[in-house]
Amino acid sequence: MKEFEDKFSELQGDMVSICMEFVEDRADRVYIYASCEEGVISSSFFYCINNIYVEAHKVNDALKDEDQTIDVSPKRGLMVLDIINGDIRKIRELCKEYERDMPTEMKMIYDVKSGGFQAEYNYDLVHTIDDVKTSSAFADEWFKEVKSNK
Repeated sequence: MKEFEDKFSELQGDMVSICMEFVEDRADRVYIYASCEEGVISSSFFYCINNIYVEAHKVNDALKDEDQTIDVSPKRGLMVLDIINGDIRKIRELCKEYERDMPTEMKMIYDVKSGGFQAEYNYDLVHTIDDVKTSSAFADEWFKEVKSNK
């Protein structure tokens, strides 16, 4: 029982680590959206920096020290998403191995200052039953929701 939880947490920790690496440890909070539904895996990540909520490619807009910009190139962003998606695949394998339900949607929040980690899991189909929205549309909605509720 403990082994499953530890491995699951470790994979989530890896997602947080790569997102922190992307922003060079300069975020106050990291938000990670992970989706795994009917064989489709997708993810997204964004940040709160200096009380400003920004998508990954706009982190430099929130930094106060202009001469210390972060490389937000699409190539670098895709590398992060590849790692997160790889971790989602590993979580899917872990759930199979331990005969657990795989969450269709995970919303993870890491608070850098407190070290606190929160996660919300959904096990119902989300985007595959929606005729219009893709998983990235749900990730964008979460970003807008978090941003408007600050």
